[in-house]
Amino acid sequence: MEDLSRVHELVSDLFKWPSPDEAWERFRLTDEQVRSYHENGYLSGVRLLDSEQVDQLRRELDEIIDPDHPKHGLFYEFHSDESKSAETTLFHALGAWRITPGFHDILWNPAFLIPAFQLLGGPVRFWHDQLFCKPAHHGGVVAWHQDYSYWTRTVPLSHLTCWMGLDDSTTENGCVYYIPGSHRWELLPVTGLTGDMKAIYDVLTEEQKAGFKPVASEVKAGECSFHHGLMVHGSFENRSSRPRRGVVLNVTRDGVVSSVAEPLLEGVPALGKGVPLEGQFFPLLYSGPSA
Repeated sequence: MEDLSRVHELVSDLFKWPSPDEAWERFRLTDEQVRSYHENGYLSGVRLLDSEQVDQLRRELDEIIDPDHPKHGLFYEFHSDESKSAETTLFHALGAWRITPGFHDILWNPAFLIPAFQLLGGPVRFWHDQLFCKPAHHGGVVAWHQDYSYWTRTVPLSHLTCWMGLDDSTTENGCVYYIPGSHRWELLPVTGLTGDMKAIYDVLTEEQKAGFKPVASEVKAGECSFHHGLMVHGSFENRSSRPRRGVVLNVTRDGVVSSVAEPLLEGVPALGKGVPLEGQFFPLLYSGPSA
């Protein structure tokens, strides 16, 4: 069983690695986009994939969503249904990059790495990936949360999330919503990743409740949104006739360390408290334009 986490470079021709430094320029965010991210805590509508790349990832997803897939054991986590409601379904898994060429190579997609480098302000190191799938008609919610509230086993907070659509993601089929400016809030207690969309109100101050004004992040298939580790976000049910499938790439600025002695991910050897993320499971993806 080949584990693609052993390979820290492109393994297919789905993406192209530019050779001259100048070729990277076409992937750069504008100064206005970078300012908007830092002001609001998120940035939507960045194109990362073409239609061929989207189609390939959809095909690979159809294969690995099967619990009987021969590489199923390489997932860090696999939840055929993480929804808390018997009436809805939410597929959620971590570790697809270890299993298929497309989900592996998307980490080294220049259209992702250049914006990530800009928004992090430095070299980009991989943390982990995720798949979120809401089927048509009965897709479950992802409750309001901050990503970093689940990641405090890594410090300091220098994290960036990239949510990428494999379908058009709209208000009808359960797109992500953000609370602009909430990345400047303190770390909130965990109130659950699925189930109750109102649970977060129990841990908000009156000022935060007054500023709790959700904005929909509708993106086309192949587009993404980037958000800060403290950004409060969530998504509602999919009652439409279309699925909502998404890929999430979570990265850090290089230099983040483990704050715990135990393993950071299920099945991954422990790094040790105070040891920087590095090695087979946390590769350095991009160190800068001159690399």
